[in-house]
This record gives sequence, C-alpha cells and structure tokens, in this order.
Amino acid sequence: MNPNEVRAFMVIRLKKRVFVTRKIPNDGLNIINQEFNAFVWPDEFPPSKEEIVQNAVDCEGLVTLLSDPIGAEVIEQLPNLKVIVQYAVGYDNIDVKFATKKGIIVTNTPGVLTETTADLTWALIMATSRRINEADRYVREGHWKVAWSPELLLGSDVYGATLGIIGMGRIGRAVAKRAQGFNMKILYTSRSINERDTELRQQFGADHVDLVTLLRKSDIVTLHIPLTSDTRHLIGKAELAMMKQGSILINTSRGQVIDEDALYQALMIKHLAAAGLDVFTEEPISLDSPLLQLENVVLAPHIGSASTYTRSTMAKMCAENLRAALAGAKPPNIVNPEVL
Repeated sequence: MNPNEVRAFMVIRLKKRVFVTRKIPNDGLNIINQEFNAFVWPDEFPPSKEEIVQNAVDCEGLVTLLSDPIGAEVIEQLPNLKVIVQYAVGYDNIDVKFATKKGIIVTNTPGVLTETTADLTWALIMATSRRINEADRYVREGHWKVAWSPELLLGSDVYGATLGIIGMGRIGRAVAKRAQGFNMKILYTSRSINERDTELRQQFGADHVDLVTLLRKSDIVTLHIPLTSDTRHLIGKAELAMMKQGSILINTSRGQVIDEDALYQALMIKHLAAAGLDVFTEEPISLDSPLLQLENVVLAPHIGSASTYTRSTMAKMCAENLRAALAGAKPPNIVNPEVL
C-alpha cells in the first residue's frame, strides 16, 4: 500500500461510522458520505431487524425510515449508537423512551413536508369527490360511448362543502388554508382547547368541535394526527356510522388510525361515498385487501411527501441532524431533548 492509499485508509478509519438503511436523495447522502464512514443499504426492500443490527453494530449514527423497526431489542444490540436520524416527521417505529434511557438522540424531519402533504390531501379530496380515478378507467377501458350523459359519474361538490379536520397541526392548518379558496365551512378537533382556537377562527373561520360533532356535520373528513395508543383505530365502526351518508374520508396520516375492516364495510354499503388513502395498516397493502376491490377508493403508496424538493430537503435535514449530534451539538430537529 503506497503512502496515499495509507492516508486515505486512515481518514476512513478516523471517520465516525454510520449506517443508512435506504438510499436517500443525493443532496443529503453526499454530505453523509463525505463526512462519515457510511454504509448505505443497497436494496429497495428494507433490512430486517437482524440486518440492521449486523450493519449498525459498530456505528455511532443510524439513519432510518418509518418502515425500519427500531425497538428496544435493536437498540440494545447497538452499544456505540449515539443518534438515530429519522428520514420522516413521524417516528412511531422507534422506541424513543428506550433510546433516551440509553442516552441516544432521536431526530426527525418536521415542517418541510407540510405543504407537500397538504397538496396530496387536496389531490385525494378532489379525486374522490369528482370520481377522477373511476372516470379515467371508464375512458381507458372503452366504456365511453355517448359524448355527454346527464347522470354519468356524478360526484359531489367541494366548493361550499363542510370540511372536518382531525388534527390541526402544521399539515391540518395547511389543508385549512387551501379550503378557504373553496369557500368551505371548516370544523376541526384537537387534543385540547387552547389559545389557538381564536386565532384559527379568525384566520380560517374554523370552529373547534368535538369528534362526534365533526363526524356528524362534515361532508369530507381528513385525518392529520400522529399514531399513538389514543389514536389507534380512532375511526372505527361506531365513528364511521356517525358520518354523513355519502360523505368522504381522507387519510394521509397513519393507516392504523382507521379500522380498515370497518372502513371497507362502510364503503361497500355506500354509507361513505368514497375514501382517499395514502397510508394503510399494512404497508405495502396486501394484494388480498378487500379495499383493492372497491371502485370508490383512491389508493396511493404513501407518497404524502413525495416531491423532489421535499424529499431532497428532508435528506439535507438528516445530514444536518447527524452532523450536529455526532459533533456533540444539539441537532436542529431533536425529538427527545431531555436526553441532553
């Protein structure tokens, strides 16, 4: 080995080791590769728990996705780990409490995907209300025989309808802002009544109501809540029955907040006119799922944040969080600041 090769080898050895569980956009990945001795999982399919441990056992940094199970049993086997950098705003796949107990920093990528996810929410609202997917298939499959028919593919109006927003955080507020252009009446629920209620009423004309009132009065209900023990199956058989006949349900938050079996029944009997879903209890959704057999469901493969700008910015945020944590500084987007 010549002197240049020796120096290059020593530089790599001195860099802190990081395991990245999937290839993320180059805007962030290039920074990680330059500053750390990083191994990036080469497959599109996620690594198993065992493969995560095997590849991260000597690492100080771990870059993860929502589909990576980072529970106590994984964290326990990573003695050198100092930071878990989540490439997402949500982090219910990580045992944050155990990580904190072990002195491990957890970070995420909040804020940047707010507008992009709100855009997709509105794409689902429009597609379900006006039956766009059904219309597309109708044309493509050669069923369009008459130039114009008075009762062909009748949908529901969005303009002037009542929109119920469950969860008035960043994304919920961005959805409400867009609803103003459609002259919609806005109802919302939140975990507590607080000083923001007056602000939201002034800004959007939004009224804070309880969940039952929201479900009974809304023409369109959209979910923007984290997955917790309190929100799991928040929308079940009883809640779906409360919704208006012919109303629409949109979910771009977490699949588990809806009881999918109950949702299927409500859609099959046409109590709900339609649903627009970007997230599911099981991801990818099973090809055996009965939801795939329904015409009145618009399905998307968890693409709420899937714009080039947003995904690239998320990657850069991961790099910044990783750089700060491994330099002994407070990361910009720390989830568990008490660990410091």
